[in-house]
Amino acid sequence: MKLEKSNLNAVSRYAFAHGKKSNQQWLQQETYAQVRATYHLPAQMACNVPRQVGATYKTLWTKLKQNNAARKAGITKKRYKGLDQPPKYVSPTLTYNSHRDYSLKPEQQVSLLTLDGRVVVCYTGYEKHLALLQQGAHIGAAKLWYDKPRKQFYLLVTLELEVAEPTPERHQHVVGVDVGQRYLAVTARLDTGASFYSGKQTRAKANHYARLRKRLQHKGTRSATRRLVVISGRERRLKQATNHLISRRIVDQHPQSIIGLEDLTHIRERTKRRHGMKASKKQRRANRHASKWAFAELHGYLAYKALLAGSMIVKVDAHYSSQACPMCGHTCEDNRPNKGLLFVCQSCHYRLHADLIGARNVALRTLLTRQDWMSTGVLSVRPDVSSNEAKAARRSRYAELRWSPDASPQL
Repeated sequence: MKLEKSNLNAVSRYAFAHGKKSNQQWLQQETYAQVRATYHLPAQMACNVPRQVGATYKTLWTKLKQNNAARKAGITKKRYKGLDQPPKYVSPTLTYNSHRDYSLKPEQQVSLLTLDGRVVVCYTGYEKHLALLQQGAHIGAAKLWYDKPRKQFYLLVTLELEVAEPTPERHQHVVGVDVGQRYLAVTARLDTGASFYSGKQTRAKANHYARLRKRLQHKGTRSATRRLVVISGRERRLKQATNHLISRRIVDQHPQSIIGLEDLTHIRERTKRRHGMKASKKQRRANRHASKWAFAELHGYLAYKALLAGSMIVKVDAHYSSQACPMCGHTCEDNRPNKGLLFVCQSCHYRLHADLIGARNVALRTLLTRQDWMSTGVLSVRPDVSSNEAKAARRSRYAELRWSPDASPQL
């Protein structure tokens, strides 16, 4: 594994020195012979190294272009620094291609390519995933991951499943999901049903890890650094387990539904927050909570679990979802006094839990997306809000939405 990291870093430095190239074919032509001669890798592994480095640089270039566009539009002032120096590979992982570097054999055996040739070993896995393999699921690329505390290797295999084409008739129920800090997720149905998924215990553990990380970083010894690695793994697994649990409960409670999620792209740049010395201790803690939790990961888990359960996910506009009144459409910042848990409409005086208001607005916007799907036959998965006129037109449509228990279509 150390050998694999070394040649990845060597090819990464070569690509950086020659114009930060992301062309995988060019990298393979330039570095293939040197990688094989220096590190004595098999032919297929020597082909995978420039392919993996080229994919990394391609991702970095995409992020740089997105940052340049955001800076030009005035969304952010921060400059992307991902290409200031060659990316360094520190994770002991190895990418395998299906039917080239690895292949599954009968009786739960797998053939793997190693530095000493092919090896055939037995494997175990999750029962449902093994059942999908027996049902004819296609296997894709895999990663060989080393668990350092347990000193074990894991082969992470991707499965590709064929899903039926979605139709409005098969997805008649609408659900809105609002994510946040006090409650990691709040769901709202159009029949006034709702569910709250509290993040109090998970947030307390995350705060404990943050305090412990601060003390260890201040200490700075080698043992403290090793402890930091262990803590980072625990925190990552805590978030993954929580997001898996929440997404599974949401999908199981709402089968054959259209689940609406907020489009949170560039949410950190859009929100106005004080940072650094200008922020108070409470604001800095809120900034840490907002930046640390993996909401995109929760959305990703919901997306694939919903497809497996016969539901589907759509992204809707997130602008003013927590400030707009679902009863009268009035939108202003004063509807959220002190940005607390209570929503009080300044026009019709409607009062409700603020996170539930956000989930209801997401549900209404998802219903609007389904109505457009029924009338046009085209599902707009992500709203087009690239211009101010498009935003204004969409907000005018949202202002016409009204919450009603009878708005949900019946089977």
